[in-house]
Amino acid sequence: MTVQPIRLFGDPVLRTPADEVVTFDKELRGLVRDLTETMRDAGGVGLAAPQIGVGLRVFSFDVDDVVGHLINPVLHFPDEEEMDGDEGCLSVPGLYYDTKRRKNVIAKGFNESGDALQIVGTGLMSRCIQHETDHLDGIIFIERLDMAARKAALRDIRRAEWYDPTKTVVKVSPHAAPSPFGLGR
Repeated sequence: MTVQPIRLFGDPVLRTPADEVVTFDKELRGLVRDLTETMRDAGGVGLAAPQIGVGLRVFSFDVDDVVGHLINPVLHFPDEEEMDGDEGCLSVPGLYYDTKRRKNVIAKGFNESGDALQIVGTGLMSRCIQHETDHLDGIIFIERLDMAARKAALRDIRRAEWYDPTKTVVKVSPHAAPSPFGLGR
């Protein structure tokens, strides 16, 4: 297991949709271990492969003492219930914003051995699964904020000690219209 450097806002890998995992092998198991170790070292509740520079659809999580990972996740929402709450990101360190998410989620995918896996999440687990799956789709959580909050977040990011303007390309959100899940503006 190796703690990997976490890519920060502005790194193009964070804006690039990840590829589906097709080979479940020793390298994939190593990636899962690296994700878990890096997440724990950073004190996070989730970490997606693109956040350590790997463009594969894999993430790890550690929510309420439930530690695991999910590969090639597909999300289903059993109801329309939403929740608001502070959300942060290891790729946007030290900054937290009230972010609306679906309260309940059913995530289907695979474990590191290629066995089918289903996670039913509510509350923080649901938020984590949605946040990490967004990373796999090249979406950073600030895109889920309304326009005023997103502008404030971008202003905060520009003021952050870790911010590097030579790496940052801010794109228009692909979610400009309200989403079918009620997560849009």
